Amino acid sequence: MAFIWSNSSSLKVNDLPQLRVQMKAHFGLRIGKHASNSIIKSPCVYTSIVEKRFPLLKKIKEKSINVTISDKQLSEEKDILDFIEDDYEGVIINCNSLPDASNLFAAALQSSLSYWKYMGKKGVWLRILKEQADLVPVALKARFCYHHAEPGYVMLTYWIPDGPCLLPSTGTHQIGVGAFVINNQEQVLVVKEKKGPSWCSGIWKIPTGFINKSEDIFSGAIREVKEETGIETSFLEVVAFRHAHQVIFDKSDILFICLLKPLTFDVSIDTTEIEDAMWMPLDEFLNQQVHNEDQLSGKIINICMNMFENNHRGFKVEQLTSKLDNQITHLYSLALEASPKEKSPESIR
Repeated sequence: MAFIWSNSSSLKVNDLPQLRVQMKAHFGLRIGKHASNSIIKSPCVYTSIVEKRFPLLKKIKEKSINVTISDKQLSEEKDILDFIEDDYEGVIINCNSLPDASNLFAAALQSSLSYWKYMGKKGVWLRILKEQADLVPVALKARFCYHHAEPGYVMLTYWIPDGPCLLPSTGTHQIGVGAFVINNQEQVLVVKEKKGPSWCSGIWKIPTGFINKSEDIFSGAIREVKEETGIETSFLEVVAFRHAHQVIFDKSDILFICLLKPLTFDVSIDTTEIEDAMWMPLDEFLNQQVHNEDQLSGKIINICMNMFENNHRGFKVEQLTSKLDNQITHLYSLALEASPKEKSPESIR
């Protein structure tokens, strides 16, 4: 059992009755503050009293006063790394306050882990910036684990309690969108890609792509259509979504198929990704061999056509605010009101 005490609460071992003291020596932490209010840890030796028969010792124990054998520091005073507490009994280290020197970082990291363990903390999040890359081996040596990486940093984690780590894993999915766009002449907006599986097959397909970081599903669908074909659209509904695993680098993939309404009609392609794009007559699009041979493609197009013919209702989007995190969010839910042909929803751009 460890104790934390201030300098003013220490007693000298000579103050205790000689030959009557039964105690154990431990390495402990003296926690204090600099004049600047930064937390410091000074290792020292202390004792825990295990004998209850002596009134003096019992009195000391009741007051939670620990007996200092030696105030001699075992190492230099080390600053606790600057951090904030998260909502799950963990800590997030301030990456902008990390020491530049590896030896200073290693010492401060060990001091901090000891302090957080004493405070009952659980998960530790450590972001190391690209320009601080020399500190990564130090953190790994301290048994931190890689969590994820971005162009400007790497995130590492440490689980303090015994037992399996309960911190959330890194991102498990990538999110894609597909856009079914059909005009009043019953022509479908289709593209022929420059590369990828569909290019090898030579098929005409609906525009697809990945959404960007912090981008909404409906916004991503509108953007992809604009980038690939030059067509402006508005969002109507999410028609369906496909969930697949082991798609790229062991990650899963969710593809949201959206029904969009065209607002412009002149096609202009993005030549970096698209070989060609056009408005294709609906019958010609449906009669492509791929829709008969591929179960997934056939099913998706069938759902889209049912939506267009007013036989199917998809997921509409509504902007809401949650009091739990004060974030503006978008909720997708089954449409209970009139279908798109009967009542056009307000365009979401």
